[in-house]
Amino acid sequence: MNIKTLILIIINSLIALVITLLSFSSYQQFSRVLDDRVLLQLNSIKTLKKNQIEHLLKSEWERFEVSKSLTPILDNTVLKLPDSITRREGIHDFTPYHVHKKTTIGFVSHSKTGTKIKILDYNKIKDILLERTGMGESGESYLVGTDFRMRSQSRFYPNKIPYTLAVKTKGVAKAFKGINGRGIFEDYRGVEVYSVYSLLDIPNLKMVILSEMDVDEVTVPLKQLRLRLAGLTLGIFLLGIMLSLILTRIITNPIKNMQKSLRIMAEGDYNQTNEFIKNSKEIKEMFEALANLKASLQGAVKFSDAIGKMNLNTKYKPKSSNDLLGKSLLMMRDKLIEFRNNEENTRIHSKRMLVDGMENERRRLSRELHDGVGPYLTSLKHYIENRVENEEKKAEMKKIVDETISEIRLMSNALMPASIDDFGIGVTLTNFIDSLKKSTTVTIEYEDLTKQESSNITNHQAINLFRICQELINNSLKHAQAKNIRITLSEFDEFISLFYFDDGIGFNIKTVKLGLGISNIKERVEICNGKITIDATPGNTSFEIELPIEL
Repeated sequence: MNIKTLILIIINSLIALVITLLSFSSYQQFSRVLDDRVLLQLNSIKTLKKNQIEHLLKSEWERFEVSKSLTPILDNTVLKLPDSITRREGIHDFTPYHVHKKTTIGFVSHSKTGTKIKILDYNKIKDILLERTGMGESGESYLVGTDFRMRSQSRFYPNKIPYTLAVKTKGVAKAFKGINGRGIFEDYRGVEVYSVYSLLDIPNLKMVILSEMDVDEVTVPLKQLRLRLAGLTLGIFLLGIMLSLILTRIITNPIKNMQKSLRIMAEGDYNQTNEFIKNSKEIKEMFEALANLKASLQGAVKFSDAIGKMNLNTKYKPKSSNDLLGKSLLMMRDKLIEFRNNEENTRIHSKRMLVDGMENERRRLSRELHDGVGPYLTSLKHYIENRVENEEKKAEMKKIVDETISEIRLMSNALMPASIDDFGIGVTLTNFIDSLKKSTTVTIEYEDLTKQESSNITNHQAINLFRICQELINNSLKHAQAKNIRITLSEFDEFISLFYFDDGIGFNIKTVKLGLGISNIKERVEICNGKITIDATPGNTSFEIELPIEL
C-alpha cells in the first residue's frame, strides 16, 4: 500500500468519525437545550397565569367580603350545595354539585346578617387560560380538580363540558401530592407533551394548573436539523475526499521532489534548486459559530430559569437586534415586574382604605360621645344641682356624674383627639403625654419640632403618627418595665422623623411574638410609604420612623 492510499484512508476515516461525532453531539446538545428552554418558557407562562388567577380570586373575594348586600338564594334545581360547603367560609369548587357539571367557582361568607354566596364569572378565568402567547399552535393552560376532572375549557374539545374530561396524568398526580415540577409525558389525550404543573395557592380551593405543549410541534426544528445534519455530513464527507486528494498531492509532491533531489545528489550534482510547495489554512468559523450559539442558548436558558423563579432583577442583554428569543424574555420579565408592582400597590391601597375607614369610624364614635352623650350628662348635672334638695345625695350624684363626664371625655379623646384636626399632631401628642404623666411614675420626655404655622403633615399622617405613639407608649408601660421614655417628632422639608426611646428590658426581634402591636405599627408606616428601623437592645430600645412629605 503506497503512502497516498494510506493517507486517503486515514484522513477520510478521521473526517467521517469527527463529522459523525460532532453532528450527533450537536444534535443531542441542541435537543437538551431545546427541552430545557421549552419547559422553562412554559414554567414562566404557568407562573404568570397562576399569579393572575390567584390575584383574580383574591381580589373578587375581597370585593365580595366588603359588599353589604346578601346574594340572592341560588336556584337549587341547578346547583345543589351540601351543608358541609355552605357552613365553611371561603372560595370553593361548586362544579361537582352543578346539575350539568358546568365549571362553577363560588364564594361563601358568614356574618351577623346571614350567609352570603356568590358565583364567580367563569369567563374571567377562561380569558386568562385561553391567552396563549408564546405557546405555539398546540399549547394550552388548564385547571384540574381533586376528582382528576378538568375545570377549564379544553381547546382541543371545545364542545365538551370540561368535567367530562378525565385528566389522570403524572403531572396532576404529583401536583396533588404537593410536588411542583415539569416533565415530558402523555396528557389527557394520550399525546406526548411538555408539561409544567403546580397547585393553586388558594385555601379550600384545591386545583392544579398546568401549561403544556405538544412534543411533535416543538421537535419539528429537531427533525429539520437532523435532515440538514445528514445532508451536511454527506456533503462534508465528499468534500473531505476531494480535499484529501488535494492534501495527499500537497504532501506527496514535496516527497517526490525530495526523492528526485536525492537522486541528483547521489549522481554528484549538488547545484540543483529545490522547490517546495507551501500551503497553510485553518478552518475555525464553524466551531466559533457553534460556540456562540451554545453561549447564546445557555444565557437564554439561565435567564428563563431566573424569571421562572421570580428573580426579576436578573440582568440580560440580547445578543443582537435580531435576537427574538431574548427580546421576548425581556418583555415577559417586564410584564411580571409590572404585575408584581401593581399587586403591591393594590395591597397597600387596600390597607390604607381599611385604616382610614377605622379612623373615620373612631372619629364618628368620638363625636357621638362628645356631642351626644356629653350634653345629656351636662343636663343631668344641672338637673341635680337645681332639683335635688338633699345636699348629701346631691353631692354624691354630682360626683358620679362628674366622673362619668370625665370618663366620656377620656374615651372620646382616646378614640380621636379633637385637637388633631384643629392644632395638629404636635399639640395633640403634647396634650396626650401631659395627661399620661398624671397617671404613671415613668418619666416621659417629649420634644415637638414640627412646624406649627406652616406644617405639611397631612391629617392622614398625623392620625397614624398619633396611633403609633399610643402603641409604643402602651408597650413600654405594660411590657418593657421602662423608667424613662423619650420621644422626638421632627418635621423637615422632605420628610417627617419620629424617634422613640425607652430604657426597658427590650426584646429579641427574631423570636419575640410581635402580636398586633408592632405589626400594626409596621402596617401604618407602610401605608404612609415610610420606613422603620427597630433596635430592641435591653436598656436602649429605639424606633426610628421616617415618613415622606406628601406635597
